[in-house]
Amino acid sequence: MSKTAPRADREEGLDLTKRKNIESLRALPDSAIDLADWEWQEVEAHYLDLEGRTLDAGTVDEWLTAWSRLKERVQEALDRLSVAKTLDTADEKREDRYNAYLEQIFTPSEEHEQKLKEMLLDSGLEPGGFEIPLRNLRTQAQLFRGANLPLLENEMKLGSEYNKIIGAQSVEWEGKTITLPLLYRELEKADRSGREKAWRLAMGRYQADRSAINEVWVSLLRLRKEIAANADLPDYRAYRWQQLLRLEYTPDDCMEFHGAIESVVVPAAARILERRRAALQLEGLRPWDLEADKFGRKELEPFSSVEELILKTSNIFHAVDPVIGDYFDTMESEGLLDLDNRAGKAPGGYAEYFLAARRPFIFMNAVGTAGDVETLLHEGGHAFHVFECANLPYVQQLTIPAEFAEVASMSMELLAAPYLSMDNGGFYSEADAARTRIKHLEDIVLFWPYMAVVDAFQHWVYRNGEAAEDPDVCDAKWAQLWDRFMTGVDWSGLEQEKETGWHRKLHIFLDPFYYVDYGLARLAAIQVWRNAMDDQEKAVSQYRRALALGGTASLTELYQRAGAKLAFDAETLRASVSLIESTLEELEAQNHS
Repeated sequence: MSKTAPRADREEGLDLTKRKNIESLRALPDSAIDLADWEWQEVEAHYLDLEGRTLDAGTVDEWLTAWSRLKERVQEALDRLSVAKTLDTADEKREDRYNAYLEQIFTPSEEHEQKLKEMLLDSGLEPGGFEIPLRNLRTQAQLFRGANLPLLENEMKLGSEYNKIIGAQSVEWEGKTITLPLLYRELEKADRSGREKAWRLAMGRYQADRSAINEVWVSLLRLRKEIAANADLPDYRAYRWQQLLRLEYTPDDCMEFHGAIESVVVPAAARILERRRAALQLEGLRPWDLEADKFGRKELEPFSSVEELILKTSNIFHAVDPVIGDYFDTMESEGLLDLDNRAGKAPGGYAEYFLAARRPFIFMNAVGTAGDVETLLHEGGHAFHVFECANLPYVQQLTIPAEFAEVASMSMELLAAPYLSMDNGGFYSEADAARTRIKHLEDIVLFWPYMAVVDAFQHWVYRNGEAAEDPDVCDAKWAQLWDRFMTGVDWSGLEQEKETGWHRKLHIFLDPFYYVDYGLARLAAIQVWRNAMDDQEKAVSQYRRALALGGTASLTELYQRAGAKLAFDAETLRASVSLIESTLEELEAQNHS
């Protein structure tokens, strides 16, 4: 029996205006972005209507459907406005429209979202497929504080400030004004003096923004400390752990992971870097020696236009699985790809989930490199996750753990790897396909120590709040962690560039603690790849079935369904590193045959 009070009783406290709003509900728009033009009272009327309904076993499905339709549109409108401003960070109108919606619609809606969560939880009802969503809703409801809503809004705005600083970065290079992503292409070239010049120019551009980035940082830290205090938690790490719904592992597990990386992966990374040093015939590697081909070959140029990138990526995805290929083609035909690099565009790449449309959107900054191909394969995995779980009826079932969302993307990089050559309609000759796969696998090993630096830095920051408000202290801590995990490269004379490396990792500013997810997912992706070596079709089938579960299964179960396990230990890492190193030997032989 429902614990929810009858509708009439709950409407007694409503003022006359709100009652009239309920009585004259405007139909929700089919296109979520249209909601951005509504007045708050029109949106609120839908929340008030849901809050006023009787909730019991006979009405819960209809009620959840109505709540989902509303929440999907409120969230998607915000996401579309966010995408719009990342496409052009210099357009103040886009920024203003995003901020207006954030302040006038999205933030006020969160109070009502909390009421609906409490309403469902208090009812005692357990709809089918809702065990994990109810667990998540319970955690979110316990974490909620109305006082935090304007602070969370300000946090998003500060994130936009960071994006604007980075998005505006450009340099003069060979008589042209170019973005830093374009400049980084120079780091792949054989000319070492040119690489050094480009690297120093890029670092100088970051140093020019050092004070501005530090100002954003201090504001973010103070804001996040207040958010945690409002939630009655000892520090922001404890807050963020619940906000990210990390309910199946602890910060101590992350410490174990860091230790496993230090003991297993750091030596393997050192072996990779030593082979690079020897091949380049250098006394020591410098930061500008890490992207160029170690045998002095010309940098790979897999495509010359975005159209070519899309066409050949489509061929690869079709080779992996026809359904996956069709998903990508749908994105291209529906205008859900924005891939080129241009001035004013926000940095990085991402895949957005438009909830109401049940469609993904891929954003990136392609400049014609092999790294761009990897990025699109990666973001494609995120996009396919959206397609696979699109049939789940309720938005609450679409809260996917980040640690598994990244399995979707990182597994796709590896599942697609056998099809990179021109024989499959891809980008490379057989030799160059082997070459790019070598670089990719080496980068996986080199990534884990870097991930440990980023994650360990954030654990330190939010456990040492006052000290971390001093950017100079942060610089020192970053340099200490760098020296612990990142061996094999000579940074002498570049101390300033090394210690401010945290400025160049956007996750630290925009998505705190969202980085260990990559390390854990990478470990699971290696296990999916290992399965694919035995039976590619079966491994892809397991992968897709796991993606289709959305957020209806636990993190541990999602990993298991995909053919992997959630692990933090040295033994699992050692098996994965061993597989990578043996494969590297085979590919090196193929690359030089």
